[in-house]
Amino acid sequence: MEIGAKINRIKSCSSTNDIAKEMALSGEEEGTVVISDEQTKGRGMKGRKWYSARKKGIYLSVILRPPHFNISLLPLIAGLAVTDAVFDSIGLRIKLRWPNDLIWGKKKLGGILCEGGFLGDRINYAILGIGLNVNHGRGDFPEEIRHEATSLKLISKEDMDENIVLQNLWPALNHWYSRFLQDEKDKIACHFQENSILPLGKEITLVTESGEVSGIYRGIHSQGSLILESRGKRKSFFSAEIKTMKK
Repeated sequence: MEIGAKINRIKSCSSTNDIAKEMALSGEEEGTVVISDEQTKGRGMKGRKWYSARKKGIYLSVILRPPHFNISLLPLIAGLAVTDAVFDSIGLRIKLRWPNDLIWGKKKLGGILCEGGFLGDRINYAILGIGLNVNHGRGDFPEEIRHEATSLKLISKEDMDENIVLQNLWPALNHWYSRFLQDEKDKIACHFQENSILPLGKEITLVTESGEVSGIYRGIHSQGSLILESRGKRKSFFSAEIKTMKK
């Protein structure tokens, strides 16, 4: 079933990823979408709180059942799909920050959260969560993130119809997921780099589970990891956060 062919819309939930996970475990088919007007316990990378103002943004999760283990590419294809959908909606091309941030200028417009479930030695499901700030005014953001967050309304300087964004998002998600299924991993990594806020050769610092590491950014691996050259050696990071970029 194509992504977006079946949509479960609810008024409020703790997290659309949690609802989608329950549905996936109950056998819900691939492509089913959960959308909520608000999330009371929305979360982002590493369990951080994701502020989900009621009827101000798009908060959704997609149930996927990918046939191979390369799910580290799923946040990348979701980011590419959102960039296409935003462009088709307002004519502006947003940027991506590995692994899961949607960026306009230096401000965060949204994020991706991918969570997987395994059954023995195979993937049972993957939940692809997307949060996009749509009609937030500056005062709709909590004060602590007001300086670093933005929305489509603030970017375009006009109220947005979220249904237009969603109508553009479904074909974009199906396009990029199809390329994922066709194992076009090199092309996906290349397209992600073309839309990345981070230029090749940039000196950056990553925050990893074992501490901070600095080096030269060498691109995105076809498996979805970030390649960093540090002390003459290249290393791949699947889970890290870009802390700083040297000017």
